[in-house]
Amino acid sequence: MNMDMYARRLVAVDPGHFHAALVQGRMYGDIASSAYVFAPGGRELDAHLGLVERFNARKEGPCSWEEIVYRGDDYLERFSAAAKSGELGPQPIVVLAGKNDRKADYALAAVEAGCNVLADKPLAIDRQGFEKVSRAARLAADKGLLFEDLMTERHEITSILVRELARDRDLYGDQEPGTSEDPAVVKSSVHHFCKLVDGVPLRRPEWYYDTRIQGMGIVDVTTHLVDLVQWSVFPGRTLSRSDVEIVSSATWPTVVSPEQYAMSTGGSASGPLEVDANGEFTWRLCGVSCKVSVAWIFMAPPGTGDTHYSLMRGSRAELEIRQGERESFRPVVYVRARGDVASTEAALGAAISRISGKWPGVAACGTDEPGVWRIAVPAAYAIGHEAHFGQVVADYLERLKAGGGDAAYVQNMLVKYYAIVEAAEAAERRGA
Repeated sequence: MNMDMYARRLVAVDPGHFHAALVQGRMYGDIASSAYVFAPGGRELDAHLGLVERFNARKEGPCSWEEIVYRGDDYLERFSAAAKSGELGPQPIVVLAGKNDRKADYALAAVEAGCNVLADKPLAIDRQGFEKVSRAARLAADKGLLFEDLMTERHEITSILVRELARDRDLYGDQEPGTSEDPAVVKSSVHHFCKLVDGVPLRRPEWYYDTRIQGMGIVDVTTHLVDLVQWSVFPGRTLSRSDVEIVSSATWPTVVSPEQYAMSTGGSASGPLEVDANGEFTWRLCGVSCKVSVAWIFMAPPGTGDTHYSLMRGSRAELEIRQGERESFRPVVYVRARGDVASTEAALGAAISRISGKWPGVAACGTDEPGVWRIAVPAAYAIGHEAHFGQVVADYLERLKAGGGDAAYVQNMLVKYYAIVEAAEAAERRGA
């Protein structure tokens, strides 16, 4: 007997980004091995299927996905009809990762068809998309469906440790409010258009360089950074739009040469492209001044990759994540005393003792900077960005088994996109 008929299925709708395939980088006990894909034909679909097949064919931990593919320009209508008729099984999970200007429409269509949704960031890149996402979230709640985005960075061990340390009042103290000129919470990252995925050079679709489709930088990777701010600074708190006040925002371009464009996409460009991929904004969240910034360059220097920086300032200590040359370009957490060093050291020791109960081997080490400690983390916890997708899906499935989503999570997700869209509009007004 084929037990797949009793399991939920993954359904990819128009997968145009490799994150859709990374969701299938492992098998899940509660998910059928047969997965559906609805998409127009073309290179993006071929790339998606090719990456899933690489997961099936690898020597260590091979997967066993069977892809059931519908190709055609009417893919969205065909998907909706199949979902509503029950052809896709009970409450399938729709995975969205591709053209960002269409995600809100796909998410709303999926919920209307009775499907759960797990979407790559960003779900919305403009006001119209945000309103559709809000409608989809309300409808999903009414139908008892799970509607979430793929926040992989919550599974990065350094992000987890910063959140845990910030919750320790003896160590961190009270959250400092900061100022617009000197925010108390800062998160920034540097990304690259040309990179390796599963050991193979990533081929970007040509639309990736079109911010009308991809969205300008202020609405893309900033999704992760804003999410980490909300999750780390206000754990367990349900936020609202009234908690958000945009102070300043800006975007600026990365120049991509025709040769670089051809290397990345396989296509041709008549001249240099100015891609509005970079962005930053400062906002007050519940009275705390925060800043996020994202920069894109074409390719990382040898031995490096995407980098992340984080600062959180409490009344008793600062928490930093650095990922520079000194850290061999791997994220490392640092704790800096803001008061008495001996008291901070004692509080840090108690905090690490508690944390190591769940994360054995985590330790605080002295540095050559007075009053600064480095948090040592066993290599086994640094599993890498691609593996975080499987962790997100596993958590998502646990919530499905528990009977549905977390209303606070969805509310905070909407507040996150509200802040990003507000910042994007402010940047557009500034540049007009």
